[in-house]
Amino acid sequence: MKILECTSLTKEYISGENTVKAVDDISVSFDKGEFCAVTGPSGSGKSTLLHLLSSLEAPTAGDIIYNDVKLSNYNDNQLSILRRRRFGFVFQAYNLVQELTGYENILLPVMLDGKKPDEEYLNKIIDMLGIRDRLEHQPSALSGGQQQRIAIARALANKPSVLFADEPTGNLDGKSGREVLSLLKYAGKELGVTLILVTHDLHVAEQAERVITIEDGRIVSDTKNSEG
Repeated sequence: MKILECTSLTKEYISGENTVKAVDDISVSFDKGEFCAVTGPSGSGKSTLLHLLSSLEAPTAGDIIYNDVKLSNYNDNQLSILRRRRFGFVFQAYNLVQELTGYENILLPVMLDGKKPDEEYLNKIIDMLGIRDRLEHQPSALSGGQQQRIAIARALANKPSVLFADEPTGNLDGKSGREVLSLLKYAGKELGVTLILVTHDLHVAEQAERVITIEDGRIVSDTKNSEG
């Protein structure tokens, strides 16, 4: 079942007198619960595509459709609510609030939404990610891998439908990176979340069920289309 798609998606930037197409006429769809890696060389447009799909950036042309509704139908406030409630984000920089404990960081999106935390669900995520003994620590007392696990828990706290991860293992050593990746996969499967992960690391990409490769703003291969 399709949860997110884009049609003829284009993003142009003006650079001096030149127009650069960071994303060039991409049409692609993602199914509910699938794990898709988007890969390609630096500057290929993969992070821009992620920002467009998640409404962090607006396209120059084309449509993004989430659950059969075009994102262009939403105003800025509605898009903010959509991102907060239905989308989760994990970045290369953990983006944790340094003054808050691990648990307070996890609760942040729920509190911003004015909702009561679902303790049973949060406990499930905390145990799934193995961070129960780190909840009272502030980020400065945690390793990179632990901070990224807290960031993943925060991204999942509001029960998103889609989790967008931009180079989530980029700042981690090999072992921590592999652990974080398996946790993302496990959480996605357990919670039925669609995981769209951008990476330049082919070892990370090959863990996904589906790999989309982008060059110069266009999709040059998609393993979903080559199956069978």
